Amino acid sequence: MKNGNTFYSKILKDNLIGHFFTQVVKLHFEKHLPTMIDFWETVLFGKAIYKGNPILKHIDLHRIEALKPEHFKRWIAVWKETVNELFKGENAKQAIAKAKQMGKLMEIKIEHSAKKGFIL
Repeated sequence: MKNGNTFYSKILKDNLIGHFFTQVVKLHFEKHLPTMIDFWETVLFGKAIYKGNPILKHIDLHRIEALKPEHFKRWIAVWKETVNELFKGENAKQAIAKAKQMGKLMEIKIEHSAKKGFIL
């Protein structure tokens, strides 16, 4: 849990993207941190503990306030910085690569969500 706190503590304070968590959706951080950690454990380690659809949540968020490429770039930059501070080796590299893939997938799905006939 500590490592999740390290990353999301940085995100919450970030000048470019922190407001998505604190103002746009007013996320109750302590309540949702375990869910976000479950999501990343599922993505990174193949543990099927997360139940939900983060892409739909981000599409909904985008409809409130646009998520732009620079927001995804910042998120990845903070992720990479934090992973490199806390971990080393192949698993750290894979965590960064998978986060980049997830970010790109979300960007594509968000972009296509406004188009007629969009299917998730």
